[in-house]
Amino acid sequence: MTFELKAYGPMDGRTVVITGATNGIGYEAARALSAAGAEVVLVSRSAERTAAAAELISALAGMPAHAAVADFSELAQVRAVAAELLERFPRIDVLANNAGAIYPARQVTTDGFEMTWQVDYLAPFLLTNLLEPALTAASPSRVISVSSDAHQGAWRGLEFDDLNGERSWSSFGAYSAAKLANIMFAAELARRWATLGVTSNSMHPGLVRTGFGRSGDWNERSLWTLTSLWSLTPEQGAETLVYLASSPKVEGVSGEYFYKRSPKRPSGPARDVGAQQRLWRETATVLGLETAQEHTADSSS
Repeated sequence: MTFELKAYGPMDGRTVVITGATNGIGYEAARALSAAGAEVVLVSRSAERTAAAAELISALAGMPAHAAVADFSELAQVRAVAAELLERFPRIDVLANNAGAIYPARQVTTDGFEMTWQVDYLAPFLLTNLLEPALTAASPSRVISVSSDAHQGAWRGLEFDDLNGERSWSSFGAYSAAKLANIMFAAELARRWATLGVTSNSMHPGLVRTGFGRSGDWNERSLWTLTSLWSLTPEQGAETLVYLASSPKVEGVSGEYFYKRSPKRPSGPARDVGAQQRLWRETATVLGLETAQEHTADSSS
């Protein structure tokens, strides 16, 4: 049976920003939400691919789709694209933090952070906080963090004294830690921004048949080849993302981790409120986001 991805409610008049939107679940979500009437903004690192994807979605849906470019391995580009988005779109109804990557070898960004940690966690944390004025202006609005059940690989929790993986690093270990951080961030954001009318949820898309994982080490490439035989299509993987962006059933729902359009209990470390608060504080400090300590409904900052 052919699966057809559709929004779960009308999106007319709403602006949706999706990162990592040139292919995979990000592209499919953008396409479905645009078809439901949303004005979608695709954010990715390639100007050529982002423009092409936006043009194709516009042609398919008959709605304007926009391109914005930022390489998350450079935080200056994240700050620049946030400023651009605030100027172009003073109201943002949905922000989907979907961009992510896994790397075969340890790399350090020009900002001094381990690459996976920055691209998968620090950059979306920064982008979300910088876009707070537009998200608040569109209240009630939604922030969606695409995580993964791979977060369970970080079963001991985050190594706060080695987040850059200087003492111990592996490709999957770094990815697991970043995905754990995504869930913790989403939960803490839900508390801190509750008074702003912004909901925050994270999600696991399932095992999706995309190019993701083919750049990992030999073990990860082999696992990707094997599991791709029975994994989901990008359309199927995007279903929960589209659901969280468009369904009236999740209006007001915040701080949850979703899989197959239903809340799912994440790992113990992911639910550790003290660790969530510590992660937020330390992240805000290293990114120079002192104002991110504000708007707190129920936290210890």
